[in-house]
Amino acid sequence: MKKRVILGMSGGVDSSVSALLLKEAGYDVIALFMKNWTEIDEFGVCTATRDAEDARKVADQLDIPFYTINFEKEYWDRVFTYFLNEYKKGRTPNPDVMCNQEIKFNAFLDYALKLDGDYIAMGHYAQVEKRNGKYYLLRGKDENKDQSYFLSRIGQRALSKTIFPIGHLEKKEVRSLAEKHNLYTAKKKDSTGICFIGERDFDEFLDRYLLTKEGDIISVDGQALGKHKGLIHYTMGQRRGIGIGGIGTGEPWFVAGKDLKNNILYVAQGENHPALYSTSLISEEPVWVLESPPKTPLDCTAKFRYRQRDIPVVVNILDDGNLHIQYKEPVKAVTPGQVAVLYKDEVCLGGSVIKSTEPLDNKYLFLHNNYK
Repeated sequence: MKKRVILGMSGGVDSSVSALLLKEAGYDVIALFMKNWTEIDEFGVCTATRDAEDARKVADQLDIPFYTINFEKEYWDRVFTYFLNEYKKGRTPNPDVMCNQEIKFNAFLDYALKLDGDYIAMGHYAQVEKRNGKYYLLRGKDENKDQSYFLSRIGQRALSKTIFPIGHLEKKEVRSLAEKHNLYTAKKKDSTGICFIGERDFDEFLDRYLLTKEGDIISVDGQALGKHKGLIHYTMGQRRGIGIGGIGTGEPWFVAGKDLKNNILYVAQGENHPALYSTSLISEEPVWVLESPPKTPLDCTAKFRYRQRDIPVVVNILDDGNLHIQYKEPVKAVTPGQVAVLYKDEVCLGGSVIKSTEPLDNKYLFLHNNYK
């Protein structure tokens, strides 16, 4: 009897080729489109509706059943509310990590099991490998597309039931397969941005959901430079859109920190200013892929944002369960709210939310303690 796979089909080329490969491998494939967010764009089009139509056309091409499931309530409660709350704290969240943890590999998995699915599948560039009864999350073969960062807070229950059909392929190979089989999405461009924002103006979107208040922009050395448009619109290391060009040495200014209590945006001039660098961080709510913490101190590598190069670190688990992650060399613009993802070679160990950082120069300690 064929094993049944419930595929999360997004309407993009990656999940389309995943469907193709699963069918060719002999699985009983059911395609399921997750409707997580409904909103009309500036052209009067709901992108979720358009994506669902594209997914349905590919499913019809491959002669596999296609259904739509609505997870909007779960997404609002578990992901979007978290997203807004993080911004209220002055942090910069990563909702895509939370979406994978709470929706794609939780709510979706629960639903798939009700459909008698043996496995779920997603079009992510990552791999799962079983070793000695445990399921390991590995980077995708394509280094430029590897999505293990976004999957770092997924545990054994989900991984034991998950197939990543394209994880062993390069993106160009995926496109080639789609074109070879004349899939409807073969030339569809990759989606960009957070799923519920897409390519629209990010600042305008935030202003619709969160109250903002103008405040002072002050240099890390105490010079008043102008006014900001609301702290939620700025993130650590940001260069563009601060609005204070032409002041000082002429070098660009960068966001160096926020004071939520006093509504101050701190900035530093010059891309190598020491105020922009930290030497270690504290992260909270760690999730380990193997579900048991490793022995510490742990020598491994870390990414503090997607596409960042691997950074050698030493990790210790603190008495309160938080992690202390010390870098082998100072790192620029490590951002509270983002996820610190740990790796041992090709294996993703897990992820933890960045809470605070420790400065390269202690005279800038005031920049690092304002995220509550």
